[in-house]
Amino acid sequence: MKTTRLRELITADGPFASVYFDDTHNTEDAAKQRELIWRELRDELADQGADERLLDAMEGAVFGSSPPVGPGGRAVVAAEGKVLLEQKLTEPPARPVARVSALPYLLPLAEHGEHPPPHVVVVVDHVGADVTAVDEHGTVVDARTVEGDDTQVHKVPGGAWAHRNIQAHVEEVIRRNIEKAAEHVGSIARRIGATLIVVAGQAPARKAFLDALPPTVRHHAEEVGPGARRESVGHHELESRIDDLVAEATRRRRDEVTERFESAYSMPQGLAVQGLEAVTSALRERNVETLLVGDPGDAEVLTGPDPSLVAVQEEELRQEHGVTEVGRARADEALVVAAATVSADVVSVGDRTTLAEGVGAILRHD
Repeated sequence: MKTTRLRELITADGPFASVYFDDTHNTEDAAKQRELIWRELRDELADQGADERLLDAMEGAVFGSSPPVGPGGRAVVAAEGKVLLEQKLTEPPARPVARVSALPYLLPLAEHGEHPPPHVVVVVDHVGADVTAVDEHGTVVDARTVEGDDTQVHKVPGGAWAHRNIQAHVEEVIRRNIEKAAEHVGSIARRIGATLIVVAGQAPARKAFLDALPPTVRHHAEEVGPGARRESVGHHELESRIDDLVAEATRRRRDEVTERFESAYSMPQGLAVQGLEAVTSALRERNVETLLVGDPGDAEVLTGPDPSLVAVQEEELRQEHGVTEVGRARADEALVVAAATVSADVVSVGDRTTLAEGVGAILRHD
């Protein structure tokens, strides 16, 4: 999970109210189920000290946005009477979560709401392509139709030389149209750092498009079947295939990060540490590239006035950083906030690996 988008949230003043819940809409009573879930969450937040102003703001966010299509979840984080984050989750959490605390609870975002990797979706035919580019924050940054010449793009029957010349001209027009689309896709893919290019459309056009893609981005391309530009036929099936590819890319990224950590940690001078003491030390030094979180349970850490000042011993804050007022917070809250403060990524490793005390870090430097 990229944490740069959380900067405004982590600099707000608490207390924070955070909820995560299943917002799946695939039954007739889904709206009623959402209402019942929210009522329970609201009561839990109220019992933990959330005031009515804060609860009303969160309720407006819960019911004010459109539900997902099919399975999905919802995250809402608020403070000071306003919603700071409202996000759909790619997969629903196993159980609802409601928490009021001095720090925002953001770990479930890494578990269930990680944005997909930067990617480009292309639906191509002989005239051009519909292109949509999504950046690392899950935002559509470019959506356009790239077309060339749509005249004389249909071959004609017959075998005379005139017909053959016409057909050769048609093939040349198609080639130019597809190359124009491929050039744009290569440019936008490089600009956003896309690690996935999803290619749908007419089969001959797909093949020609893949051949025309610049070599620097071609190895990121995946075909997903026919699809059609400007047509609804097969639209949902195409979206489903795209979702599957994007989800697989996200899982692959988590696997790659876990493998990088394990490889680095196995080396005598590897750039990786694990355990609360080592990870908090690296965060205080702003030396964390990626924070890995497994299951820290109910563990707590000590905190200072700067969110990056986390420790397991008071002396580490008082003597090394001159902290006079030492706080205490749950590790699953404080470490993620500290990572966001130092612009480190956060990855939920699940059962991919076992981390000492549930936390690890890939370092930026020795």
